[in-house]
Amino acid sequence: MKLMQNVTLIALALTAQSAMAAETSVPTDSSLHVTADPALKSLLPADIVKRGYIVAGTNPNTPPTTFYKEDNKTLAGREIDVMNAVGERLGVTVQWRDTGGFDNIIPGLKTGRYDVALSNINATQARLKQVDFVGYYNASRLGIISLKSANIAPFTTFDAVCGKEVGAGAGTTQITRLEEASKACESAGKPPIKVAVFPDRPAGVQAVVSGRVPMFFGPYEGLTWQVKLIKPLTMSGEISVNDAPVSVAFPKDSPLEPAVQAALNSLIKDGSYQKILDKWGIGFGAVKEAKRNQDIFL
Repeated sequence: MKLMQNVTLIALALTAQSAMAAETSVPTDSSLHVTADPALKSLLPADIVKRGYIVAGTNPNTPPTTFYKEDNKTLAGREIDVMNAVGERLGVTVQWRDTGGFDNIIPGLKTGRYDVALSNINATQARLKQVDFVGYYNASRLGIISLKSANIAPFTTFDAVCGKEVGAGAGTTQITRLEEASKACESAGKPPIKVAVFPDRPAGVQAVVSGRVPMFFGPYEGLTWQVKLIKPLTMSGEISVNDAPVSVAFPKDSPLEPAVQAALNSLIKDGSYQKILDKWGIGFGAVKEAKRNQDIFL
């Protein structure tokens, strides 16, 4: 009972924070600081230089990607460290906004509310029709969690969940993966996967803990974090897919893209990028180069 109360309190806190107005600037805590490169700053659009900061949107409910610290007001995580380092390398600050939900990110970019967005966003051809991308993290390792007490044998393919119920977050590529896997199950003469959609990862994790769903599917690094935090959980499935990388998203044809891409590649080259990932225990997802738009898919 105490565990469920704690999980519920965490979920309520995350929900309350997600309700914050998108226009409110949110403080952050970076684990690594870097020096500016004047040559890279020259790539910034004139309006960003004049303003002195980049506006970044995020949906902070998925540690270690992006989340609120224990004070419930300061953002931390991989996305925060990476983009703040990009800003420092370019000689400008980054002002963060809570988007109030993952589904608000692309509309916020399209209306100019955010210059960039980072929220474990996979680059996809469908999304590329609406926004632009610079890739920076290999998201090919995914996980499926369950209760230890369920005694589910470890698996590495979707075949193991044919005929079973698996949850995933709304608007994520994991939903698409499960739907495709379900069709493959049926083609092989097996029962389909029952896909349960949750508003976000915390809601899905809580549903597994409470027994509402037997499994939840999501990014490996985020679910590993949850397994360490919530002892009754275990990682039952580890599935590798050929996904395009998690990316920084931009409004279409944003003049900011070349500067951010150059800054990311500078951080990769000098080792700062790897230090950030290793700090969060996710160095396995490092990319060798930050690519942009269609080059991401080559």
